[in-house]
Amino acid sequence: MHKYDFDGRTAIVTGGAKGIGYACAERLLDSGAAVSIWDLDEAALDQAVTTLSAKGDVQGLVCDAGDWDAVERAAGDTMARFGRLDAMIANAGIAGVIKPAWETSLEDWDRLIRIDLTSVFYACKAAIPHMLERDYGRIVVVSSIAGLEGAPNNSAYSAAKAGAIGYTKAVGKELAKSNVMVNCVAPSGIDTPLLDDVKGPYLDFVLSKMPIGRLGKAEETASLICWLASEENSFASGAVFDSSGGRAVY
Repeated sequence: MHKYDFDGRTAIVTGGAKGIGYACAERLLDSGAAVSIWDLDEAALDQAVTTLSAKGDVQGLVCDAGDWDAVERAAGDTMARFGRLDAMIANAGIAGVIKPAWETSLEDWDRLIRIDLTSVFYACKAAIPHMLERDYGRIVVVSSIAGLEGAPNNSAYSAAKAGAIGYTKAVGKELAKSNVMVNCVAPSGIDTPLLDDVKGPYLDFVLSKMPIGRLGKAEETASLICWLASEENSFASGAVFDSSGGRAVY
């Protein structure tokens, strides 16, 4: 496996206890980074830290990425432990409830927007000042192909992920001259625990849209994310990178 140069670097991965986030944390540790994993699932977080600690310096913090007080606290704990922040992987998210737009409850809508969109704003708000102090940083937002195409019967998720893409493009432009690169990855059909909430006809629909004919592996998307989070990416910012098995039609 190719290793990116993260020696001496520190990264935060939100939603890092499982799935794409876990694969990112593992790849970053294998490449020499110190990693702070933020996750709301305490049991999964403890297991991830126990497993990954053999690979390097890893911190686990219980954090609701959609709660500003929790994010601010976690950012302070991360800086206290490592003293620097070089990369932020804003990965925390949920799949939402599969139903028509007009049947989506106000509670489901608010929860999904908070976790899948507002959490991105919070992650960036917490990370960017530390990066600007050192004139270096890499932020990668994990969105979804649903944010580009719109997924029927998953309107709240689509709206949140589209918002994350728009936010990434705006902030990437704001920071373009600062050596803080902000990019977005749009996966589709990645075989992670997130799909447990959408099995059945909806997952069949997702697979039918993917010319490659299979679900992606978390490690495949993590490889792209970690390149974007590395110093090797010194030019791309405010961009959206596809990881959808050939599905993209835009």
